[in-house]
Amino acid sequence: MSLRIVVCVKYVPDATGDRHFADDLTLDREDVDGLLSELDEYAVEQALQIADEADDAEITVVTVGPEDAKDALRKALSMGADKAVHVEDDGLHGTDVIGTSLVLAKAVEKTGYDLVICGMASTDAAMGVLPAVLAERLGVPQVTLLSEVKVEGGTVTGRRDGDSASEQLQASLPAVVSVTDQSGEARYPSFKGIMAAKKKPVQSLDLEDLEIDADEVGLAGAWTAVDSAAQRPARTAGTIVKDEGEGGKQLAEFLAGQKFI
Repeated sequence: MSLRIVVCVKYVPDATGDRHFADDLTLDREDVDGLLSELDEYAVEQALQIADEADDAEITVVTVGPEDAKDALRKALSMGADKAVHVEDDGLHGTDVIGTSLVLAKAVEKTGYDLVICGMASTDAAMGVLPAVLAERLGVPQVTLLSEVKVEGGTVTGRRDGDSASEQLQASLPAVVSVTDQSGEARYPSFKGIMAAKKKPVQSLDLEDLEIDADEVGLAGAWTAVDSAAQRPARTAGTIVKDEGEGGKQLAEFLAGQKFI
């Protein structure tokens, strides 16, 4: 029986771009380029390595996002994933991690899965809680923040590295895992992979397909809210200390005034 691997990926704003809030205090996506979250590339890579070791495996990448989020799916497909699912709906605008986990859970269940792999966090919100919430919604074990992961005989095992020790963890499939940026460098898509990705299937789903009410997601259904936002102040000129014999004293007074010492 084929091992069904689902990788959850996110289309995020380019961190090097000039990002702004829209009038409703959500990110103005029209004003910034997007890309596949770098931390999710590690999840795709681990899925490919697990599939290589399995007798028979299929990798599906799933994302929730606007039309341009297909770019993130194409990147994952060009790396070697087999097919993709894109959940897009105007009602998803402003959805937070709680709503996103609901949408992903419904999409994963509809797709069918044995193992769900996520990155350790997204590079925009950087919350890192989605894998755990997703596992709870699916009602399956979670094995998170792994720097090494393997699947054998219906069991997923992995190593979680801490500051002072490492843990060996395991769970029976089906399960949800997340991998860190220490799990292994993600492969670079080859030209052949990029061309092949154009022919791989991408299924589109909306809230109706997933039987989700609009009031469970979007800004109205979000558990978190942004009350206000302001542009970061422009950088001001620094304080120049001319050392004419009292430089050390002036520096100490400045640091004390800033409560650094």
